[in-house]
Amino acid sequence: MDSAQTSIEELKQKITTTHLPPEVSEKLNNMLRFPGTGPEFEKLVSYINFVLSLPFNNTSQDILDLNRARQILDKNHYGLQSLKDRILEYLSVLILHTKHQDTSSFHAPVLLFVGLVGTGKTSIAYSIAESLGREIIRIPFGGLGDPVQLRGISRVRSEAEPGQIIKAIATVKVKNPVILLDEIDRVAEQGQVGIMGVLVELLDPAQNHSYVDHFLDFPFDLSQVLFIATANNTANIATAVMDRLEPIQMPSYTDEEKMMIGKNYLLPKAQTDAGIDPGQIVIDDNVWPQILRPLGYDGGIRSLARTLEGLSRKIAREIIEGKRGPFRISLQNVMEYLPQ
Repeated sequence: MDSAQTSIEELKQKITTTHLPPEVSEKLNNMLRFPGTGPEFEKLVSYINFVLSLPFNNTSQDILDLNRARQILDKNHYGLQSLKDRILEYLSVLILHTKHQDTSSFHAPVLLFVGLVGTGKTSIAYSIAESLGREIIRIPFGGLGDPVQLRGISRVRSEAEPGQIIKAIATVKVKNPVILLDEIDRVAEQGQVGIMGVLVELLDPAQNHSYVDHFLDFPFDLSQVLFIATANNTANIATAVMDRLEPIQMPSYTDEEKMMIGKNYLLPKAQTDAGIDPGQIVIDDNVWPQILRPLGYDGGIRSLARTLEGLSRKIAREIIEGKRGPFRISLQNVMEYLPQ
């Protein structure tokens, strides 16, 4: 038996032992009846192995514990109580339906977090996934210019590949992950109409149970995926997409809230990331206003995080050069440590 025939027999065995939908199993076996030769055969083998890697029946078990979810939200996010309450209400409904085992008829609303850069849209999505114990994968939409990047490219074309949605499912290896559709308002203008069309299909429970990726060329059930979306604003999002989303406005942080986040979350993380022992950096309270607004008003915390990261790197260099801490940042020396 030559190597090609051996490969065919091995693939047939894999198809038999993998729990595939009957129509998919039949499709793959039919393809192996006339497998072609050379590069055509190699592409077929690659395609079948990719299909066999998909989690047709593999799901993760949700953690249905509201107190745990509350603790995770409080651990990961300072303040934002009204937002946390809204998320806990959302999780409560999801938990009730799951406990009643009526998830087949229930479809969780798709949350859209809308707000300025740095207000915590993405991190909130990760906290929801952590609360449920689900895998999460992020698909960035910023600059996305062609719907085939989501939908996939047919195998009849030389550049054939799966779209980002099916790639995400293959990566996490479960069919019920959280998929974060990040910055859906920032798609490139030339691809906006097509991409919004794909989003409608993804987010509509009447359609996403039979989502067709052009590379796969058969329907894949996405109904158990928990989609979460983010946007800076909703002006560039199609009305048909907005109809399938539940927008939640992210509040801007006050200076007082940002100072607490800086002290208790961002500075400890920046120290750790820079390899500095905890407590080695001490920032005087009257210095924080200069750290919070080095370039004027900013409703988010991303620039604050970058400032503290830069400050920590400067101190890391001083440690390597022989200086010993703790390092106190005061009004007299703060300009030496602020990133330029």
